[in-house]
Amino acid sequence: MAGKAKNSRKGKRTAVSTLTRLKLSKALALQQQGQLQEAKILYEDVLKEHPDHFDSLHLLGLIALQGGDYYQAAKLISKAVDIYPHNPAFFYHLGVALQELGELDGAMTSYDLATALKPDFTEAWYNWGNALQKGERFDEAVTCYDKVLADKGNFAEAHYNRAMALKGLKKYEEALPAYDQAIALKPDYGEAYFGRGNALAELKRPLDALTDYDHALSRRPDYAEAYLGRGTVLQEMKKFDEALASYDQAIALNPDYAEAYLGRGSALQEMERLDEALTNYDQALAFKPDFVDAHLKRGTALEKKDLWEPALDSYTKAATIRPGEARIFFLCGNVLQKLRHYEAALASYDEAIALQPDNAGTYINRSNPLRELQRYDEALLSCDQAIAINPEFAGAYNNRGYIRHSINQPEAAIADYDRAIALNPDYAEAYSNRGNVFNALGQWDMALGDYDRAIALKPDMAGAHWNKSAFLLLTGQFTEGWKLHEWRWQREDFAPLKRTFPQPLWQGEDSLAGKTILLHSEQGLGDTIQFCRYIPLVASLGARVILEVEEVLIPILKSMEGVEKIIAKGRALPDFDFLDCPLKVLPDFDYHCPLMSLPLAFGTELHTIPPAPQYLHASPEKLTYWQDKLGKKTKPRVGLVWSGRKTHGNDHNRSITLAEWLPYLPAGYQYVNLQKDIREADEETLQKHGDIFRCDHDLHDFSDTAALCTLMDVVISVDTSVAHLSGALGKPTWILLPFVPDWRWLLDRKDSPWYPSVTLYRQPQLGDWNSVFAEVKNDLLAMKDAADLNT
Repeated sequence: MAGKAKNSRKGKRTAVSTLTRLKLSKALALQQQGQLQEAKILYEDVLKEHPDHFDSLHLLGLIALQGGDYYQAAKLISKAVDIYPHNPAFFYHLGVALQELGELDGAMTSYDLATALKPDFTEAWYNWGNALQKGERFDEAVTCYDKVLADKGNFAEAHYNRAMALKGLKKYEEALPAYDQAIALKPDYGEAYFGRGNALAELKRPLDALTDYDHALSRRPDYAEAYLGRGTVLQEMKKFDEALASYDQAIALNPDYAEAYLGRGSALQEMERLDEALTNYDQALAFKPDFVDAHLKRGTALEKKDLWEPALDSYTKAATIRPGEARIFFLCGNVLQKLRHYEAALASYDEAIALQPDNAGTYINRSNPLRELQRYDEALLSCDQAIAINPEFAGAYNNRGYIRHSINQPEAAIADYDRAIALNPDYAEAYSNRGNVFNALGQWDMALGDYDRAIALKPDMAGAHWNKSAFLLLTGQFTEGWKLHEWRWQREDFAPLKRTFPQPLWQGEDSLAGKTILLHSEQGLGDTIQFCRYIPLVASLGARVILEVEEVLIPILKSMEGVEKIIAKGRALPDFDFLDCPLKVLPDFDYHCPLMSLPLAFGTELHTIPPAPQYLHASPEKLTYWQDKLGKKTKPRVGLVWSGRKTHGNDHNRSITLAEWLPYLPAGYQYVNLQKDIREADEETLQKHGDIFRCDHDLHDFSDTAALCTLMDVVISVDTSVAHLSGALGKPTWILLPFVPDWRWLLDRKDSPWYPSVTLYRQPQLGDWNSVFAEVKNDLLAMKDAADLNT
């Protein structure tokens, strides 16, 4: 660590007169007596006569240093050093001045040169250690303190600072003896008790840490930092009330103590008192606007309140203040993912990876937006990168299994889930996800076993209950299935769909006679159409029914039996537009119920599904309009729907492309496209086959689709809302289903108890659409033959 002194410019003492020597002696005596101003005048007199008198420059610099004029001190002593670079005291005092000015590199260089000239210069080693510690060069600081203590073992402050440097290196066990030595030498050393308390807290010895904080406070009752440390330990011990009291004492001593407000907010957040926590974080930021930890904690509290946009704002502010911290970009990515800003989430995770390339967790979270963007190869690569970093990371295998299941690689998905479970036998999510793969393969016992295992491991895991409910409903076990179906409201992805009202939820137990009930949609358009069949049953209980659904469905549902008022979903309550009547105030309602909770409320079993051969009707005006558009009928008409919503979680199983279906559509029919949204690949196919009548540009709402369905001889659709609409209209409807369909279509039957006019065409094995197309083709040919016979 030793440096080399600079070459001398002159390097020799200036010859002075006897009078000058007398002045210097007198000045030095005055300085030693504390008469600094008088000494200063004499030194300045000497320098007027001898400008290069380095002793006078040094001593005048010391007066400036004693007076707190560190800039002038550094200027004068630097000049002395430049003239005579052989005096270690010159370099030492220059280091002190530079250290006070915050010029740590210059100070450390000066201490280095001082100790090179005088290896046993204890004060220089000590101050050098302090400067190194301030610059977070803890290893070198420890070396300096060791030099000090080798010469002066009873130096309590050196033991204390050595302990602090070891703490900076996270060597807490090694720090403890150093704190002990400092306290032994100086029993009233409050800072040493406080430091030892911090080290003990890091070593998870909370009771010992509290004892030391109390020792520190007994010696320094105004020690706000010790109250903060005490509060932090109490909070970790889950003694929240005591922790709050300790934080309060810290704030009483230091009213603008941002760190104490942060601690207080953190304790309140753990107590689920989120609004109070946010108030404390705001208070911390009022005193310290650039307090990154307060911004981050504020963001986590806002996340708990599902306030994603404000949480993102907090994290973004933290990233602006500390742009080099990967964790902040990771948190931003998580919130952007929640907000479904997938491209932005991906960019944030990429920024985190650029700053911290070896964090497996970031790669795993990065795979989520890639999966949502259907960039499956990249999502799998991101999982692979996580596994390469940490081959024992169970979560990485779980994520990779989920993606592989999404792209119809069930065996590979099961292998990943098996690995995740082997690494973490209590991994409830992996069991539940593996159950979904077994379910998709039709391995029912295996699926049910995995769902039950997940629930046993984590009884409040909404996803596992939800998955089991779908399995039970699919297999016709309605009693338990409907009950577990209510777990959907505990799922994170259902949070935006949940409605909260002061009025109670109707669950079938309370009388509705003379009451008003608000029934509201929740999930897909097909779900709304399917479960509207319960409205007449609700009305038959003496209830006045207000129905809230998506605006696109209102024209087809407003005339449904039992509906007194209908409103568009998303309109403010209680003020809304009824669409079929002037703007008015919503009448008070007594109960509310989501449409998909009505089967539970009515205790629906397979044999008690409300019989509804036709409960929706097309508008006469729309029928006339579309009859004119279609023209004179010369062939049987077949309505086609081959794909649903692209963002649907099971779209890869339920949707097909028009190109793969076309070869199985026999001639002799007028084929009519009934779907509004056309994907890019299908657009090209449609343009090449102009014989398919296109309606997509003229479909404004479901009243248009309903009229078209009514005008068809048969509607053939994959599992989408149009299939439900056609079934509710009582039209012959053929629905093409994957090997394991959505739960409502049950198993091993051609018919549907929900829609008497529906015929189901099922894949005989996973992914086998060609067998389905062939069966549909045969039935179309048979239908045409029957029609030809009739004519």
